[in-house]
Amino acid sequence: MNLSVIVKSWCNQSITTSIKIFKVMIPVSVLVKILQETGLIVYIGKALAPFMSVMGLPGEMGLVWASAMLGNIYAGIITYFSIGVSLTTAEVTVLSTVILIAHTLPVELAITQKAGVKAITAFFFRFLMGFIAGIVLYQLYSVFNLYQNLQTGIEEIVAIPENATWGAWVLGELKSYAFVFCYITALIILMDLLKRIGVIEKINQWFYPVLKFLGIGKEVIPITVIGMTLGLAYGGGLIINEVNQTKLKRRNVCYALMLMSLLHSVVEDSILMISIGAKVSGVFVFRFFFSLTTMYVFVKITQNWSEKQMKKWFYSGKN
Repeated sequence: MNLSVIVKSWCNQSITTSIKIFKVMIPVSVLVKILQETGLIVYIGKALAPFMSVMGLPGEMGLVWASAMLGNIYAGIITYFSIGVSLTTAEVTVLSTVILIAHTLPVELAITQKAGVKAITAFFFRFLMGFIAGIVLYQLYSVFNLYQNLQTGIEEIVAIPENATWGAWVLGELKSYAFVFCYITALIILMDLLKRIGVIEKINQWFYPVLKFLGIGKEVIPITVIGMTLGLAYGGGLIINEVNQTKLKRRNVCYALMLMSLLHSVVEDSILMISIGAKVSGVFVFRFFFSLTTMYVFVKITQNWSEKQMKKWFYSGKN
């Protein structure tokens, strides 16, 4: 494949992906502006403040997390830009890590449900683990006094003042979308290059012994690795396909999906959050070990459960 074909493929993917993302982001941006203009964002911030304060975050950041959970990561980022609250590097990292654990829930929970785990169970699992991860990471950064400096990066360049006129707001939003488009394009190119030079395959090989140690069945390990590196949609889709063709053990499918729910797109999503100021120690290292530790405990607790108990709490479908 020559260079012109590769570049054309990158451009097509960037445009197609951006259009899909902007369809979610634009309504979210308008909603945030309306909430700001009407003053409702203050009340939302106050309502969410007790939950976010436990993670060391301003109450308004609850709206950011909600946008990411109901929309996608980019919707969360654009909400963050729109609110325009200055955060420390530690706070940005905590917020980013929480978002990476629980985001795009309507789509991803539907995939999880179809692949074999109850959507409601997966929802509470991801939300609770995201909340706990935020608390733990905040405490770690506080105890060791890490990253307490105020951000002076991209998030301040594209932040839109709360009292901006509608004209200034539109220009600010366009600037934000331009940055997002650049992110998307850069990530698409980077991921493609990493695949071509074999980095993704190396990462996959590293994960195999780890998943085996966690107690995840060997028949779902390859699928789980794909989901962890490329995304829940990929891993979940492959599980749906395999379930329809073979007889995978439901318990192993459940463990694979729960792990993928906490830890997926580890390269792409981590790079995205690092680009807005988050630290790799949180969005990659901490999330990686937190997810594996959570799954180790989860497997240990449930490994002796009967299939009837597993079906009651976790399995979706009639079989």
